[in-house]
Amino acid sequence: MTAFAAGVRLFLCGDVMTGRGIDQLLPHPVPPHLFEPYVQSATGYVRLAEARCGPLGRQLDVAYPWGDALAVLEEMQPALRIVNLETAVTVSEDAQPGKGIHYRMHPANVPCLLRAGIHCCVLANNHVLDWGAAGLLETLRTLEAADLRFAGAGRDAARAAAPARLPLPGGGRVLVFGVATASSGVPASWAATARRPGVNYLETVSPASAARLAAAIAPQRQPGDLVLLSIHWGANWSPAVPPAHREFARELVASGAVDVVHGHSSHHVLPIELIDGKLVLYGCGDFINDYEGIAGHEAFRPDLALMYFPRLDRTSGKLDELLLVPMRRRRLRMERADAQDAARLAAMVQAEPSQVRIALRPDGVLALAG
Repeated sequence: MTAFAAGVRLFLCGDVMTGRGIDQLLPHPVPPHLFEPYVQSATGYVRLAEARCGPLGRQLDVAYPWGDALAVLEEMQPALRIVNLETAVTVSEDAQPGKGIHYRMHPANVPCLLRAGIHCCVLANNHVLDWGAAGLLETLRTLEAADLRFAGAGRDAARAAAPARLPLPGGGRVLVFGVATASSGVPASWAATARRPGVNYLETVSPASAARLAAAIAPQRQPGDLVLLSIHWGANWSPAVPPAHREFARELVASGAVDVVHGHSSHHVLPIELIDGKLVLYGCGDFINDYEGIAGHEAFRPDLALMYFPRLDRTSGKLDELLLVPMRRRRLRMERADAQDAARLAAMVQAEPSQVRIALRPDGVLALAG
């Protein structure tokens, strides 16, 4: 099936955290020093993983963290590939004071993103400014040089709020807007202003803030466009979808300005919901990270992940089809999940407030049923 035979198929996933320990595995790591209370070197996260899974090696191919996901992408052939890139891409040494965690990937490792064919990196999150304004500006320059579109951060407020405009085969576009919220740990000082680079910042998550956001988005939408809002919201390890997030999503969908809500920040998969036929992903969990050797949140199964492949009707923006490919993080790379883990992921996306039904196909793919 082609990517646009009966609509537009996208690839979405949770946080792509290619900094810190992942960067240390790649061909051109940054200096590993960190300023965390318990780990002072990014190589420590590699050693924690190795204590659990065995030796990993160094200077690995840039494809390594993606693992089996590359074959899935090749099979699914999405028209566009959109991720939340939760790291600065910089050699800046301007570590933000008082911040417990600092993520960065060396600019020379940006081929890791290119190897997966990523089209758009959402930057509205609580790590893109870990290494200061200099780190953000280098991130923007690096992505631009690699012809990677981005949304949710910029050199000033207007550019941070502007969408990534992604052309579609056969005409039309997908507009990707990125928003970072205070509830995900983004400080107000990171908000872009007329004279300061930063993120597209949303202080509160409420129907009123959704209405304001929709009013800003609607005039930028042209006939034939599809609109995706990628939002970093909520605390880590949230056991349920906050009611405020549901109210926000309902207001956005009711406005007609947004076709897909792409939520992230939780480190584990949260439920999905269909609102008037429009897809809401409340929390996509993590995708690539260096957490394998860290204990304490096993009950949430943060090692499990999903590759989200929604197919949208070109005219209405409503969901035509949703395929979810269950994955598991092992040896700091993505592997296809087994049937037991796939069933666990199916239960996670069908939890309250979701009212959808998910079926496990014989090929191990989860599909929206009925």
